[in-house]
Amino acid sequence: MTSQSPAVQLSNVSLARRAWEIRRKAVRMGEVQGQGYVGQGLGIADVLAASYFHALTYRPEEPEWEGRDRFLLSIGHYAIALYAALIEAGILPEQELETYGTDDSRLPMSGMAAYTPGMEITGGSLGQGLGIGVGMALGLKAKKNPAFVYNLMSDGELGEGSTWEAAMSAAHHRLDNLVCIVDFNDQQADGKSTETLSAEPLVDKWAAFGWHVQRVDGNDMSALVAAFDAARVCAERKPRVIICDTVMCKGVPFLEAREITHFVRVEADEWQKALAALDANRPE
Repeated sequence: MTSQSPAVQLSNVSLARRAWEIRRKAVRMGEVQGQGYVGQGLGIADVLAASYFHALTYRPEEPEWEGRDRFLLSIGHYAIALYAALIEAGILPEQELETYGTDDSRLPMSGMAAYTPGMEITGGSLGQGLGIGVGMALGLKAKKNPAFVYNLMSDGELGEGSTWEAAMSAAHHRLDNLVCIVDFNDQQADGKSTETLSAEPLVDKWAAFGWHVQRVDGNDMSALVAAFDAARVCAERKPRVIICDTVMCKGVPFLEAREITHFVRVEADEWQKALAALDANRPE
């Protein structure tokens, strides 16, 4: 579903092009500051493209339109990726890309709702997004507003007790207007998520908490489109979760090949190389 008109949907090729644009914008912002969570930005680009150019209903010129679907960025340090999507969606002007992380910019390095149009919540303290999403979904139900709430969270947040309290609450209240998207890239600040505190068996766990569960390749556009569609039309009165297995630094082979950590360091001479690598595989 796209801005204003849910009937208009892009082909998978067009969505892949949007994902490529999001990756490119994220790298360009990283170059402005010489740093940023670019590995996550590259990895989550397909999910964001499927979200903003297939699943979500919104009006680019009216970010606070009451009928919009809410997209919550629980993982505030992924802001570089969401800014790229908001610019690509026309919610933010592209020229602001050059202000990323600078004084008085509307694009701070960690997402803040008070600064940025289209940024629904201030993320950063991980494990809070889903709880906020539950509250928003309840509020929309109370107002008989048919909009959906989408909450993008990290696999590291699966180790937060607040996440599972929110998951129980969502199922208890039968919040069929809530979709949780888990970016499972198997990285958090302390190392691999699966080695720090494993959440497996993840599909069974979410199902036991009363959710409609799907697990897909988060870098496969066809799989993402099918999952978003299934989440939207599911007839069961329960919340929905899409677990997306993603590859950090996706689309830039020389970064993908490195030993990946939570924060991928990119040298000063590598930003242009990363853009060139993306350009060499531009979707047609």
